[in-house]
Amino acid sequence: MKESVWTRQRATAPARETLTRDQIVKVAMETLDADGLAGLSMRKLAAKLGSGATSLYWHVPTKDDLIDLLIDEIWGEIDVPEPELAGWRSGALLFGHSLRSAVLRHPWLPEVMYTRPSVGPNAMGLGSRGLVLFGAAGFSEHDVDLAMSSVMSYVLGTVSAEVATREMVRRSGQSMDEWAEGMLSQAEAIATDYPEMQASVRRRTRQDLDAALTQTFVFGLDALLDGLQARVKK
Repeated sequence: MKESVWTRQRATAPARETLTRDQIVKVAMETLDADGLAGLSMRKLAAKLGSGATSLYWHVPTKDDLIDLLIDEIWGEIDVPEPELAGWRSGALLFGHSLRSAVLRHPWLPEVMYTRPSVGPNAMGLGSRGLVLFGAAGFSEHDVDLAMSSVMSYVLGTVSAEVATREMVRRSGQSMDEWAEGMLSQAEAIATDYPEMQASVRRRTRQDLDAALTQTFVFGLDALLDGLQARVKK
């Protein structure tokens, strides 16, 4: 495994250098949120910053390093409350919704977050606060890791699918409602021999797609937390 940007000794930029790593991360984040991974290159980023590529590389030697910095920046956006303020169940609920919102703000994240370890300071801080939160529920030392991992896996898996759906809608050039109506009308036509599925499709045609995606997420997260709460009470 290659050395992480977080463990590698950081190069000292020349005294005359005015560009900062924070500036690079900010503009790179704006670019990725607007254009996705395909729209980001070190050359284009340097041009947006009004800087030469050499100045950029003093602070961020490679594009992989830049992606690592950006991922950790996102982990820093996620709210993990102290259990004393909300209780572990309400805190876990807030954590799950905050994580979903962060991924929806940065829809390129699912493409890269599984390809590298997250070991930056914000990732470590999020993990530490999360373990305190789930530990307050009364899970054992072993189960507390599994409980937090289960919630993160559910949220990231569900929101990754949601991001993919929203990207299909964007590429279609249609509104969310237009796209959903077209997909469901096709499904209803095919489901004539499957009455249960046809009834399900008809129920969903009465729902706004945005609301349906949120409702699906909320139902699953609540059910998962119900299960964790039941386990810890045994």
